Amino acid sequence: MAPTTERRSIMALDRRRFLALTGAGAGTLALAACGGPDTSGSSATSKTADADFSGVKPAASIDFWTNHPGSSQAVEQKIVDAFQKANPGITVNIVTAGSSYEDVAQKFQAAQAAKSGLPSVIVLSDVWWFRNYINGQIISLDALNKQLNVQVSDYRDSLIKDYQYNGKQWAMPYARSTPLFYYNKDHFKAAGLPDRAPKTWAEFGEWAPKLQAAGAAQHAFQYGPMAGYAGWTMQNNLWGWGTGWSKDWDVTCDSDDAVAAMQWAKDSVYKDKWAGVSSKDQSNDFSAGIASSAVSSTGSLVGVLQSAKFNVGVGFLPGGPKSGQNVCPTGGAGLGISTGIPKEQQLAAAMFIQFATSPENAAMFSAATGYMPVRKSSDMTTVLAKTPQIQTAIDQLAVTRVQDNARVFLPGADQEMGKTAAKILTQDADVKTEMTSLKKTLQGIYEKDVKPKLNA
Repeated sequence: MAPTTERRSIMALDRRRFLALTGAGAGTLALAACGGPDTSGSSATSKTADADFSGVKPAASIDFWTNHPGSSQAVEQKIVDAFQKANPGITVNIVTAGSSYEDVAQKFQAAQAAKSGLPSVIVLSDVWWFRNYINGQIISLDALNKQLNVQVSDYRDSLIKDYQYNGKQWAMPYARSTPLFYYNKDHFKAAGLPDRAPKTWAEFGEWAPKLQAAGAAQHAFQYGPMAGYAGWTMQNNLWGWGTGWSKDWDVTCDSDDAVAAMQWAKDSVYKDKWAGVSSKDQSNDFSAGIASSAVSSTGSLVGVLQSAKFNVGVGFLPGGPKSGQNVCPTGGAGLGISTGIPKEQQLAAAMFIQFATSPENAAMFSAATGYMPVRKSSDMTTVLAKTPQIQTAIDQLAVTRVQDNARVFLPGADQEMGKTAAKILTQDADVKTEMTSLKKTLQGIYEKDVKPKLNA
């Protein structure tokens, strides 16, 4: 597609307006517990004005910090090699900054504190990026996007908007995902089940005993490790039961519907005994045939297809008794640029981001990992011919839902959700007691670290 100067007007996300008000101290104590960047630095307000890059020449070398999401190290190297070939005056140094988004965030915070060794390009989780914005640690990309004629309107709307605030763009979509329902087609066939994902969890509750009776796997379903992203994937269960971790700023995790949703999950493990909980990675358990189904990221798709010795099926996430659709969240990471580095490096970094997320490279990255193609104009014909399951992930993107405020905006809340889910699903704890305790914790974070800034 030929470049165009037309660009979609970038709008602020209303649900992120509190960021301008959160100030320097929001969540410092809670963040210390979860390994992310603390927010004790100064406000971003004075540090994020658009810079003028006219007359600036790109630097000869930049560092790209990544955790290689979705086992993407090989394809990232391929993208870097192609960029350097197209831009022989610029070297991109790939730095493995950890094995998770949290590792990258912590390393970035340490570099900020040391005021040295800062990356030019950094992988930013959709959950963590705004904390770097608060600290003034990432730059607005608007001036650079305009100078480089980046086609912002060609990025998928629901993905590009995740990095917008106050009318500006703070990162570009890169390794973006949704959860998918994975199922073993061979196990389903042996159990006499339809070759599709269940439409609701109630329907799967009827299928699970048949899968167990077929004896093909240890469990009909495998939950992910609770210490990981339980706060992300369990939104599906809560939304299906007509509730969530929160509704706007009202913490609702102790509601009758939330308790019912978590009780259903607990019963699948302890009472009905058809579900297990992974200790490391549910997609690996699924690939190994330990479980007949699992909910896992689209970023695991290619790895699952490569390692599984059976026919793999994927489908939309199941609904619940009160909501049968729009029960799937988006997730993943984007690419941002550091403040505190020379303009020459920032320009080279923006050039690399533009290249790495081009329609062609977005398609290649998707083919290698299973992540979403972040560009609308990406030609996915070849990719889908080889991996048609990716189309399901693309289709589900149209019915995704914005994540709960409590998970993405209350510092440390995601980890607290994981701890609570672990107590319920791995320690047989009382659901009402734990969800009530979680509400108290989340409400405390909100009252102490967010509400005062909202009312300031």
